[in-house]
Amino acid sequence: MRITDGPTARPNRLFRNLNAKVASIPMILTALVVFVGGTGWTVVHSFTNSRLLPRLNFIGLAQYERLWTTPRWLISIENLLIYGSLSLVFSLVIGFLLAALLDQKIRFEDTFRTIFLYPFALSFIVTGLVWQWLLNPDFGVQQVVRDLGWETFIFNPLYTKETVIYGILIAGLWQGTGLVMCLMLAGLRGIDEDIWKAARVDGIPMWKTYIFIVIPMMRPVFVTTLVIIASGIVRVYDLVVAQTSGGPALASEVPAKYVYDYMFAAQNLGQGFAASTMMLLTVAIVIVPWAYLEFGRRR
Repeated sequence: MRITDGPTARPNRLFRNLNAKVASIPMILTALVVFVGGTGWTVVHSFTNSRLLPRLNFIGLAQYERLWTTPRWLISIENLLIYGSLSLVFSLVIGFLLAALLDQKIRFEDTFRTIFLYPFALSFIVTGLVWQWLLNPDFGVQQVVRDLGWETFIFNPLYTKETVIYGILIAGLWQGTGLVMCLMLAGLRGIDEDIWKAARVDGIPMWKTYIFIVIPMMRPVFVTTLVIIASGIVRVYDLVVAQTSGGPALASEVPAKYVYDYMFAAQNLGQGFAASTMMLLTVAIVIVPWAYLEFGRRR
């Protein structure tokens, strides 16, 4: 029998898992210096009149007042709202429907999954150029249909101010829906098979099983997917540059392009910093509710 003089002293919490904490120091320093430091630097200089080079000449909220009275910025916000709301809805609906179909154990499932996911492997620039060609009225979809006999067929969304944002939306959905499908499919495969058996025994229609049983059980998957889609929506830039460069006129302008143009083309860093700070605020509005849902409620 082992005799001890007293209770074993527990190590101080500061020294628990010391090796892991030491190994994480470079990552923590990178996050603090690069991300937190860079973010703070940007926010501070958004209150200055920096032009070609940053300088600490504070002018209060003048950059933000100018930002929200600039028609170009207001157009970009309107486009972001249209693109974002439709992209969010259609990505979730189409992705979930594709995942539900693949979850039926169909033949060649791996082939279909690869085909649907393949566009996500392409860069947004490549996707934008491909869809710029497909939507070109001279040799794209419109011309192909006309060659088949429908001479009055019109489909040129990228060349009309009222529809250009929807042409960009088509390209965005084509590329991003495959990722949503894979996330949803992973969630569906995590549903216990006994739940499906019980629903069939009780005579519950499949669509009711999905709506009232399966989808509520997939809440974490939906929340994570929403965050991924929303963060991509706020940062949309490549598709617009590749397809329209913001045109016709300013009809397809988005906030990310506004920031880039003012910081590098117009050499107005203060205005670009103000716009990027507003984008950061938008991302925070998306991330904070997600963090609360994932961690706050558990606590």
